[in-house]
Amino acid sequence: MDSINQQQPEQNRRDLDGVEAIKRVQDMVDDATSCFFRTDGAIGPSRGVRPMSVREVDDTGHLWFLSASDSHKNLELAASPAVTLHFQAGAHAGFLELEGRAEVLTDRARIKDLWNFMLRTWFTEGEDDPRITVIRFVPERGYYWDNKHGNAIAGAKVAVGAAIGKTLDDSIEGQLRF
Repeated sequence: MDSINQQQPEQNRRDLDGVEAIKRVQDMVDDATSCFFRTDGAIGPSRGVRPMSVREVDDTGHLWFLSASDSHKNLELAASPAVTLHFQAGAHAGFLELEGRAEVLTDRARIKDLWNFMLRTWFTEGEDDPRITVIRFVPERGYYWDNKHGNAIAGAKVAVGAAIGKTLDDSIEGQLRF
């Protein structure tokens, strides 16, 4: 354990498995609805990293996205399904990193379930646009860092800790295993 965490008066580490890990992901993605979606083997100008909006996190922990069939991302996924997602819900809390595998699907019923009118900005023919594909991301492992009691309490603890010279950090972090 590092020197900062050794000074913590309360537990700030908790690894989560299975259902608890899925619940943590669902809660954090609700707060940070978009992420950086990184593929291996970048072929486009983004170097394999681009912002993406999560359309859903289901009860099994799978994350669902919509994507254009002719995008660099879809081509990169065809070459390698390895993906890393990076989320940040706020300036001081809600950090999440997930590693896993993604697959591109053309399930029209699933596209309809995930569709939102605002997506017409990218898919100009609407939910029947033939370019729309679904990406299902299946997490294998991850890491989270958040605060336990919200930003106000976390900020107050940091301020008091600074005033008295004691580590009073409201953080919680840990590994996620699915």
